[in-house]
Amino acid sequence: MSFAEQLTRLQVFLDADDLHEEALDYIAAHGYLTALSICPEEISELEWIDALFAEPPQYVDDTERQAIEDTLAQLKAHIGRQLASDEDIELPCELDLGDDPDASDLRGWCIGFMEGVFLRESVWFEEAEEEVSELLLPIMVGSGLFDEQPEFSDIAQDYDLVDEMVAQIPEILTALYLLCQAPAEKPALLKPRTH
Repeated sequence: MSFAEQLTRLQVFLDADDLHEEALDYIAAHGYLTALSICPEEISELEWIDALFAEPPQYVDDTERQAIEDTLAQLKAHIGRQLASDEDIELPCELDLGDDPDASDLRGWCIGFMEGVFLRESVWFEEAEEEVSELLLPIMVGSGLFDEQPEFSDIAQDYDLVDEMVAQIPEILTALYLLCQAPAEKPALLKPRTH
């Protein structure tokens, strides 16, 4: 079975209605795995798979469980390779919140990403809190999880600004990856740009 076929099977599995209501669907799982690939600390597969599903899914048998878990691990590795390459990562959704942000795939992706951050929140901000916070801002805005907070509700009202912010997500992911995964490159990254 090709990787594309495995991903299709994974998508069908994750998007099914019989998973726990807090389980991540395929798009959210992609965001979640992207965050795990960037996270400065390696998280055990057992822990992140448990968190992704909220409670163990009803697998047909062990073979199905193994296949789904293997594909999730392969997708995470695939995302990690994309992040490590020089190209912007491709998201499985449009970079647009549309007319109804709560129903958009991008919102789901951003929520999934933030779930990945929440698994090790302190680790994310340990080394470069200010830079990480700044880079995460568009994803936090896209997730809608923080709209109750005054500074976020102001941004959320400015649709053009939100569109501009979410459009930057692929390049932000690369910057976050370099910041969190390539300590040797940090000083060069953080030098102010000279015009």
